[in-house]
Amino acid sequence: MADFGSVEAIIENGKVVNAGSEKDKAKSTAPAGYDKDAFMQILVAQMKYQDPMEPTSNTEYISQYATFTQVEQLSNMASAMSMSRASEMVGKTVVITQTNSDTGKTSEVQGMVDYVTYSGNKAYLNIDGTNYNADDVSRVLADDYVNAIDTVKDFQKNIDKLPNLEFITDEKHGSTIDTMYEYYMNVLDDKAKKMMSNDYVTSLLQYVNKIDELRGNDKRTLTEDT
Repeated sequence: MADFGSVEAIIENGKVVNAGSEKDKAKSTAPAGYDKDAFMQILVAQMKYQDPMEPTSNTEYISQYATFTQVEQLSNMASAMSMSRASEMVGKTVVITQTNSDTGKTSEVQGMVDYVTYSGNKAYLNIDGTNYNADDVSRVLADDYVNAIDTVKDFQKNIDKLPNLEFITDEKHGSTIDTMYEYYMNVLDDKAKKMMSNDYVTSLLQYVNKIDELRGNDKRTLTEDT
């Protein structure tokens, strides 16, 4: 049976064939796939131009049609499942990964899915007013994971707001640094702590120890046994 999903059909003596340059041309011009109407046109053309001395049997035609119908049903089922999965992403934070066909560069967009639209057996996720193909979803993030990421980002921003160590004083910064220390030790869970950059963990410890030094206290650590 001819491959109806990847090349253009050429009818010769009642059979679907591909030849030389026509095959090469088909690779660049053929549509992504054939629907039922296109298949029926090919089948009619095959019957019309068949060799009258060696006609194709009705059984072969029926077999070709039956095979195509099975493939179409499987394709429809896959599309239905894909659209169903897309609807389950509403309210979830996802990562969209897209590749620029011209440059080959890959870019990512992360955001919460507001709603899903359907067009041409395709599902599109709307994120901040922009539609993205559901097939481009590379990751679906759990709510606790997203919350941990946001918490860590905010915490690291607060560390960035502190001045250089040489400008730290107990009077101006001691209370803030103590609060950050307690937050790291008692509020951040293990998931969030693992997400923190090692550079920020080191910076936090340096600020905490600076305050300890100014107060003449023993230096604190960022381990649970302190």
